[in-house]
Amino acid sequence: MKYIINTLGCKVNQYETQAMETLLAERGHSPAGPGETADAVIVNTCAVTAESGRKSRQTLRRLMNENPGAVSCVCGCWSQTDTDSAKGIADLVWGSADRRGFVEAVEREVSAREKLVNVDAPFARKTIEDLPAGAFDGHARAWLKIEDGCANFCSYCIIPYARGGVRSLPLERAAALASELGAKGYREIVLTGIEIASYGRDLPGRPGLADVIETVAAAAPEARIRLGSIEPTVVTEEFCERASRVEKLCPHFHLSMQSGCDATLARMNRKYSSAEFYAVCERLRRHFPGCALTTDLITGFPGETEEEFAQTLAFIRKCAFAAMHVFPYSRRPGTKADKLPGQLTHAVKNERAAEAHRAALEMQREYLRGRAGAVESVLFETEDGGFSFGHAPNYTEVRVAARGLRGLVRDVRITALEGETLAGELL
Repeated sequence: MKYIINTLGCKVNQYETQAMETLLAERGHSPAGPGETADAVIVNTCAVTAESGRKSRQTLRRLMNENPGAVSCVCGCWSQTDTDSAKGIADLVWGSADRRGFVEAVEREVSAREKLVNVDAPFARKTIEDLPAGAFDGHARAWLKIEDGCANFCSYCIIPYARGGVRSLPLERAAALASELGAKGYREIVLTGIEIASYGRDLPGRPGLADVIETVAAAAPEARIRLGSIEPTVVTEEFCERASRVEKLCPHFHLSMQSGCDATLARMNRKYSSAEFYAVCERLRRHFPGCALTTDLITGFPGETEEEFAQTLAFIRKCAFAAMHVFPYSRRPGTKADKLPGQLTHAVKNERAAEAHRAALEMQREYLRGRAGAVESVLFETEDGGFSFGHAPNYTEVRVAARGLRGLVRDVRITALEGETLAGELL
């Protein structure tokens, strides 16, 4: 069977697509090459915003037009939460669980050509799906999914209803998978999940995020460890003390913030105040000097006044983030925020996003300028035009004038800032 697979959304979706490709290869299937028509087109969908759902539908229709006669298959968060819409355009509609079963169903669909819908009840899921860890071909870093589901119920977010409650990978299984990745030569393992700060709350003994960091680091001692996005509530003094003793842990922390205004955070049903968030930033900088703190920000949330937005702008500058992802608020049917009063216009939301983005770029350049003269241990991943590109432990992109470094970790002295990339020379 020849297939085409397209992924929308978060790092977890990308991880699960990589796992499905591994499972497809194990069963003798391969991607359609240039000029080949696929037997099956697969879209791993996203539902985080209404726009994500639209893109999921658009992507599937495009692939169907490009591959006439192929069966159309969808899985993921959009098909889980908007099943009726998915049934209207796809032959095979699957939810956000049981990727092994989905791969088998794709095979059957190619042979039987019978429409099939298999969408479960997310909150009935009690254990995490065990999928093969790894990376897409040619990638120097690998992902390890340690958690699925979320119990935060932020007012703007549909994901708990798409993924269910928290389910964690047992420590012994995380160690086994990490050991496999280390043996395959991966020099960086990214711990990912829907909400990894809640890791372990469903397991016997309730191990925490610090426990799985230590476990993975011990199982793959040659690989550095990078964390996916984390809720600030997990960053306690004890967490920092333990994490800072893990030599291979990358000093890059992507903290889920969303707003710097307490009134807005309350309407979002976030679980911290701006003061608590700032204390987390200071705690991390004390334990990880020079670390990169990055974050997400939503502008134009329902009811956000000019004064509240000004508070957020002042707050992000106070935090001095190394990088930010800025999003204008997007209404998502099925969430509490969709029904809140004070919905703002697209123009206002986009204008505030642009202003926050300008502030983010200023902070990013300031952080990068501060790296001049530093020596960074760079994992090289790509080559282009006589240059090799990779990432430092703090996740800044670094470029050197050299070839043949893909997959290697080399020390680089930073000599200049070129746009958003650090230039350096090999030591």
